[in-house]
Amino acid sequence: MTQTRVDPRKALSDTGKMRKIAVASVIGTTVEWYDLFLFATASALVFNKIFFPSFDPLVGTMLAFGTFAAAYAARIVGAALFGHFGDRMGRKSMLLISLLTMGAATFAIGLLPDYATIGIAAPILLLTLRIIQGLALGGEWGGAVLMVVEHAPKEKRGFYGSLVQVGVPGGTLIANLVFLVIAAVMPEQELLAWGWRVPFLASILLVAIGLYIRLTLEETPSFQAVKDAGAKAKIPLAELLRKYWKEVILGALATVSTGTSFNILVAFGLTYGKTELKYSTNTMLWAVLVACAVGLVMLPVFGRLSDRLGRKPIIVGGIIAEIVLAFPMFWLMDTKSIAGLMCAYVLMMTAFCANYGPIATFLAELFGSRVRYSGLSVAYMLAGLLGSAITPVVTTALLNATGQGSSVAWFLIGSAVVSLVGLLLLSETLRSNLDSVHEAPVRAASTPGPEEVQVGS
Repeated sequence: MTQTRVDPRKALSDTGKMRKIAVASVIGTTVEWYDLFLFATASALVFNKIFFPSFDPLVGTMLAFGTFAAAYAARIVGAALFGHFGDRMGRKSMLLISLLTMGAATFAIGLLPDYATIGIAAPILLLTLRIIQGLALGGEWGGAVLMVVEHAPKEKRGFYGSLVQVGVPGGTLIANLVFLVIAAVMPEQELLAWGWRVPFLASILLVAIGLYIRLTLEETPSFQAVKDAGAKAKIPLAELLRKYWKEVILGALATVSTGTSFNILVAFGLTYGKTELKYSTNTMLWAVLVACAVGLVMLPVFGRLSDRLGRKPIIVGGIIAEIVLAFPMFWLMDTKSIAGLMCAYVLMMTAFCANYGPIATFLAELFGSRVRYSGLSVAYMLAGLLGSAITPVVTTALLNATGQGSSVAWFLIGSAVVSLVGLLLLSETLRSNLDSVHEAPVRAASTPGPEEVQVGS
C-alpha cells in the first residue's frame, strides 16, 4: 500500500484558495464586529448623553447598554433564520445577505436624530436598528466560520477557524481607533453634536470591500456533499434540537465566559475607567487598542496550538486564566497608573484569546453537516445572550451597588466556572470528520476522510 502522491501545483493552488477564503472571512467578520462594537463604544461614551439625556448618568449608561444588549436576543432569531437557509441553500448567499443587512443598519444609525430633536422616538429607532444589527450578526458569524473550517485541511482547522475570531479584536480595534482619532481632533461638544456619526457612516466603505471579496467565494465541500447526496434537512432547527440539543446547550455554556471577559474589557472597562478611576477617554481607548493588537497576534497562536494539543486543553487553560486574573485585573486598574491599566488589559486579553481562539472550530466540529450552520450559530448566539448581553448591565449595577470595580471579578469568575463545566461535559473534537453527511462528526471520526484514502500499488 502506498500513500496517494500530492501534486505540488494542486497543493499550491489549494493554499492560495484557503488564503483567499480566510481573507474574505476575516474582512467580513471584522466589518460585522466593527459595527457591533462601534455601538458598544458609543454606548459607553456618547449614547447615554444624546439618546437618554433625562436620566442620571449611570442610569443613562445602563439604558444605553440595555439597548446594546437587545441585539443579543435578536441574534438568536438571526441564528435560527440564517442557519435554516444556510443549511438549506448554502453558506455563501447567507454571508452576503448578513453583511448587507448589518451595513445598512449601521449606516442608518449614523443618520438618526437625537433625543433633543425627536424625543422618545430617537431611542426607539436606535433600539430597532440595534435589533436589525443583531439579526444580521446572528447569521454572519456562523457562516464565516464554516466557510473557512469546512474548506480547511483537517490538520489546520483550528488555525483557520481562529482567523475568523480575529474579526472580534480587529473590528473593536478599528472602532476604538476611529473614536480615538475623532475625540482627539474635536472638542466634546462637537463629538456629541455630530462627530459620533462619522464612524457609523464610514462603515459603508468596509461593507463594500467585504461584499466585493465574498462574491468570488465558492460553496464549501461539506455543504456540497450534503446537496449532492440529496440529504439536506427539511427543517434544520427541528433536526438540530432533536439530535444535538445537548451539544447546543453545553456548547453555549462552554462559550459564555468569552463574551463576559471581552465585554468587561471593551464596554464596562471603558465606563469604569473613565467615570470611577478618572482615566481620560483617550487613555481608556488606548488600553483597548493595545489589548486588541495583542489579540490579533494571540488568537491564531492558540488556534494553531489547538491543532496540536486538542481544542479542550487550550480552551480550559484560557478559562482557568480568566479565573486567576479576575481580581488582579481590577487591582491593577485601581492603581490608577497607565502601566497597571495596560498590564491588566493585556493579561486578560491573552486569557480571552486562549479561550476564544479555538472555540469557533470546536463548536463547528460538534454538529453534523446537515445542521451545522444552525447548530454553530444557535449555540454561539445563545452564549452571547447568556454572557455578553447581560454583562454591561450586571457589571454597571454591581458597580453602582458596591462602589468597587473588584465586585465585577466575582461575576467574571462565576461565568468562567459555568463555561468550564459545560466544556468538560463535551467530547474532544480534534479528530472529528466534518465531511460525513449523515453522522455526527465525533461519532464519524473513525471514518476515513478523502485525504486519508490509500491507493494500492
